Amino acid sequence: MNDHVASERARLLAVFDRVMREQARPDGPGGRVERVGDVVRQVGDAHDWNGVVWSAPDLDAARADAAVAEQVAHSERLGCDAFEWKLYGHDRPADLGARLLAAGFEAEEPETLLVARVAELATEVRLPAGVRLEEVRDEAGAELMARAHERAFGRDGSRLRRQVLGRLREDPEHFMALVAMAGDEPVSSARMELYPGTGFAGLWGGGTDPAWRGRGVYRALVAFRAGVAAERGFSYLQVDATEDSRPILERLGFTALTTTTPYVYRRASS
Repeated sequence: MNDHVASERARLLAVFDRVMREQARPDGPGGRVERVGDVVRQVGDAHDWNGVVWSAPDLDAARADAAVAEQVAHSERLGCDAFEWKLYGHDRPADLGARLLAAGFEAEEPETLLVARVAELATEVRLPAGVRLEEVRDEAGAELMARAHERAFGRDGSRLRRQVLGRLREDPEHFMALVAMAGDEPVSSARMELYPGTGFAGLWGGGTDPAWRGRGVYRALVAFRAGVAAERGFSYLQVDATEDSRPILERLGFTALTTTTPYVYRRASS
């Protein structure tokens, strides 16, 4: 990595840390963001996403243990089934992940944080023959998204269905959902969160039916959303990418900044 690339990567990461983590905004009308000691966390009701999005860059071992213990107690008070500490690869102390595990959190699969300048991304949508993109606006569209999600990831899509319907109902101005259709069948889906006042938009989803992978559907979904972000005046796109998506995004112009790993604390069954 040459000096210019390293410098740009460090600059982008510093911007992301400050704007999207330390100064985080709620990801929906029902949530709120709290700064408690050395962490910033999002809080909603028991069925919303609840978790830590930022921790102080100078967090040391003693303060880390206290912060983790306080978040465990907070999760228990909330009564939510799952509380997440979103740990980034450069967060301190270096053994924070081990401390979370010792406190009862479970590590899920790590992903790669990638960021791109919207102005540098291609926005021409090229779809394979027979595939079209439809914007999701109602319950029928959310059902198609859930079906695409289930085909892509092999997991139940009911939580995604609820999430999409909630965002469409509560804050459609800052949310977009898409489904790629081959005839009457959903083969891929994707979402975009527009974070007002930050310059950032986030790309989520993008899972494609295994039978349709390698044909450009994922790239088309990225290009379409990049075009919308450009029209709306956003400067950056951010993605937490799996290892399947990361190489595609890097070829499209995204820069890998660090890793991000969900550490999840689950309430014991009563």
